[in-house]
Amino acid sequence: MGLAQEIRTALTDVLAPDALEVVNESHLHAGHAGDDGSGESHWRIVISAPALADLSRLARHRAVHAALGDAIIGRIHALTLDIS
Repeated sequence: MGLAQEIRTALTDVLAPDALEVVNESHLHAGHAGDDGSGESHWRIVISAPALADLSRLARHRAVHAALGDAIIGRIHALTLDIS
């Protein structure tokens, strides 16, 4: 299973989102700092989930990071979150 699917599975299992988009943006950063050559270093997540609705912006970000867990977060150099 690729990292994109691992991200989708983790977020779906924990947050049950209404909408979820996982975008690999690593190609935009090829050769830059943090590019480990894996093609899976830079990600954008667009998510809408009832579990996040009443949380502050910081709490939403923390919840997404917690849902992903250390095993996934440790393999990501850059993560952009668009949470609604």
